[in-house]
Amino acid sequence: MGDRLSNLINFRMPQFNYKAKNYQGEIFKGVVDAPNDEMAADVLLDKGLAVITLQGRGRLVLGKKGGFKLPWLDKVTKKDIVIFSRQLAVMISANLPVVQALKIIVKQTEKPILKKIVSDIADEVESGAKFSAALAKHNKAFSNFFISMIKSGETSGKLDEVLEYLADQEEKDYDLISRIKGAMIYPAFIISGLILVGTVMMIFVIPQLTGMLTASGATLPLSTRILIGVSNALKNYWWIFLLIIIGGAAGFKQLIKMPRGRRAFDILKLKFPLFGRLFKMIYLTRFTQSLSTLVRGGVPLTAGLKIVSEVVGNQLYQDLIDRTIKEVEDGNSVAVVFLESDIVPRLVSQMMAVGEKTGRLDDILDKVAAFYSREITNMVANLTSLIEPFIMVLIGVAVGGMVAAIILPMYNLANQF
Repeated sequence: MGDRLSNLINFRMPQFNYKAKNYQGEIFKGVVDAPNDEMAADVLLDKGLAVITLQGRGRLVLGKKGGFKLPWLDKVTKKDIVIFSRQLAVMISANLPVVQALKIIVKQTEKPILKKIVSDIADEVESGAKFSAALAKHNKAFSNFFISMIKSGETSGKLDEVLEYLADQEEKDYDLISRIKGAMIYPAFIISGLILVGTVMMIFVIPQLTGMLTASGATLPLSTRILIGVSNALKNYWWIFLLIIIGGAAGFKQLIKMPRGRRAFDILKLKFPLFGRLFKMIYLTRFTQSLSTLVRGGVPLTAGLKIVSEVVGNQLYQDLIDRTIKEVEDGNSVAVVFLESDIVPRLVSQMMAVGEKTGRLDDILDKVAAFYSREITNMVANLTSLIEPFIMVLIGVAVGGMVAAIILPMYNLANQF
């Protein structure tokens, strides 16, 4: 009896070393007491921490329930917001209270970070806070556009309608981005593979093939000398090229964070051959869709323009919208600045002027957005069709040039004997 009592007194809950992060991305390390790894992960989740690694009892558990989770993948994505908006819109339309709808979404959500955010929002609303105010505390997950639309729905008493608009808007944005990314995957994969195979050949294969040519002492064609030079440079100084690529990527990332660098990059995107027109249509679609949704949701025009200025995604268009806000505040037409701009087609500015005069600005903007959305779909399809043969030609030229640079001097060398 004494031994059993002693064992109970000396019993200690298993401990787990953890590495976790909160919804803001901050990393935390420490120790948590729990009977097993699953309960340890649940304890951390209750504290607002998503598990990265969990170690205890001589084994390593990666992510909750043994699942491996990369920190940069554990974030709220555009797709998550689309699903959240659609689910909430359906439940609010069915006359469910916001708190109850949010709690249902919490139970249905599997992603820990989103589960924690929605749970916090539900608690805030249940405590008496406005839904928009609760969303504003999580502005990294929900955009100013989203929060402002919810606020307008609360003010007008049309939260269900606003949520429907929002769900449609978020879905359109997601579809647009997905279409463009999907069209670029194939060319990006082929070009990446071409670069990788070319680099491997330059480092390992070409030196073996050109060794005999170099040893012969014969005068080699210019193309062969260039090929041998590039091959030797990659073979002996590959680490320098790697550092240049990494440094260039890091430097570019820092450059576009600075106002001047960002502006220069935004100008370049609009002037880039072929893709410049595509970028213009993307920004115009984003502008017209967002402003249409805001105006239809009851947001004042100047407030709507300020929100759209933040979400349009290009410094030149942002400056254009900021100048438009000043014109509207001075009592002028919303289309004045757009009519004078060379980065906005006459169609958009004239349609905006007509919509303002007729009091149907939201409908007109919606029609313009639908038009440009179809144009983007057609242009992406055409670009994909053009890129595929271009890549084939590029591969042919690269392989042909490499073969010619090796075969031609071998043929000349053979004729000398």
